Parts: sequence; C-alpha cells; structure tokens
Amino acid sequence: MATEAHGEETGGLVFHPLDQFIVKPLFGEIGDPVSWYTITNVTLWMALAVLAIIALFVFGTRGRGIVPSRTQSIGEILYGFTYKMVEDVAGKDAIKFFPYIMTLFMFILFANYLGLLPMSFATTSHIAVTAVLALAVFLTVTIVGFVKNGTKFLGLFWVSSAPLALRPILAIIELISYFVRPVSHSIRLGGNIMAGHAVMKVFAGFAAVAAISPFAVVSITAIYGLEMLVAGVQAYVFTILTCVYLKDALHPSH
Repeated sequence: MATEAHGEETGGLVFHPLDQFIVKPLFGEIGDPVSWYTITNVTLWMALAVLAIIALFVFGTRGRGIVPSRTQSIGEILYGFTYKMVEDVAGKDAIKFFPYIMTLFMFILFANYLGLLPMSFATTSHIAVTAVLALAVFLTVTIVGFVKNGTKFLGLFWVSSAPLALRPILAIIELISYFVRPVSHSIRLGGNIMAGHAVMKVFAGFAAVAAISPFAVVSITAIYGLEMLVAGVQAYVFTILTCVYLKDALHPSH
C-alpha cells in the first residue's frame, strides 16, 4: 500500500507482475477465503484444459476417416509422438503406462497453451498444481519399481560399477537425488511458466509509458513467441523425465 501511495504521489509507474497468479474464488467476493472445495480460477482453467483435450480426441477424431481431417491429424500426430517417446525412452514394456503418460502430456500441454490466452490463468505456474503432478509420477514410479522388482529395486541406488569404497557414499547421493526428483520435476515446470508470464507483465506495464512503449510492445511480442515455444518444450521435458523415471523403475540395475 505504501508503494502504491508513493507511486501516486510521484506519478511513477506502479504494477505488480505477480498479481496474475493470485488464486481467486470464481463465485463470491474476491476477498473470500479459498478452501479445498472452493471453485476458483485455477479450477476453471484446469477444467477447460480437460474439455479441450476431450474436444480434440473424442469429437475431433470421431469421423476416423482414411484421409484424416486437420483435427484428426493433430490428434494422430500427438498420439504417435507420445507413443514413440514412451517406447524409445522407457522401452516396450513401458507401453502399458502409455495412457497415463499421454494424459499427463496432454494436460500439461493444453494447460500451458491455454495460459497464454488473453485474460486466462496459467494453472501450471502454480507449484500446487505441478507438485501434485510430480508427486503422482514419483509415487507411481516408486510403487511400480517395488511391485515389479521387489527389493532388487534398491539396486537403483547401488552403483555396482563404482569402486567398492565409494559405493556407500554414492548410494547416499543417489538416494537423496531420488527423493529430490518430485521437487525439481515440479519447480522446473512451474518456475518456467511463471517466469515467462511475469516478464510479459513487466513489459506490459512499461508499455504505458509513451517514450518506451514501442520497445515494450516489440519485447512483449518476442517474449510471447518464446513462451509459445516454452509451453511445448516444458510439457515435453516433464513427460520425457517421467519416461526416464519409469525406465529406472522397470530396469533399476545400473
């Protein structure tokens, strides 16, 4: 409040680039408390991402023509791309997990791109969303590793190719890095999406200043183009890391 008052007195430029990430209730007053059951702007845009996926893969491909329509072609390309990623990275025995990985990839991809629409909300910029996705991957991979391999799954932490004296130290390092996975997995996605949107907001604030508005507009356009690339790349990175973790669970020996 003091900053805003100072800005008004001096006629300076005051804006808050992180305000766009505030979780607000969809119904009621803005100041109302948000509980786990409250329908918020995050809930709305996650639901829209799910509906967009359904529209593409259910309604867009229901014709199933030999000569595919544009919508069907997009669906087939995304399907084939994800299937090949799972097969190449995690192996043929990981194909049974393809529906889960495909769902994960599509949700992140659509949520990222929907977050770039004007007046939208970037759900994957919130660590609460990305942490749930990363934790689900972590638990799935860990459970699969123990169910399939039993205690042999612990071989993932024992580097048998290293000198015997170093193996206990490396085992501790491997164990720590394993439990850090969901943290880095979630922060990587959320941090990249938040940073890009915050930078665009900063330049949008400078666009109000006539002297530098042309530079600000050009910068916003360039950053927006970069964010279009980042949205796809971050969905890909999250998914391919999931495949790598799944490969470790299915084949834990070094």
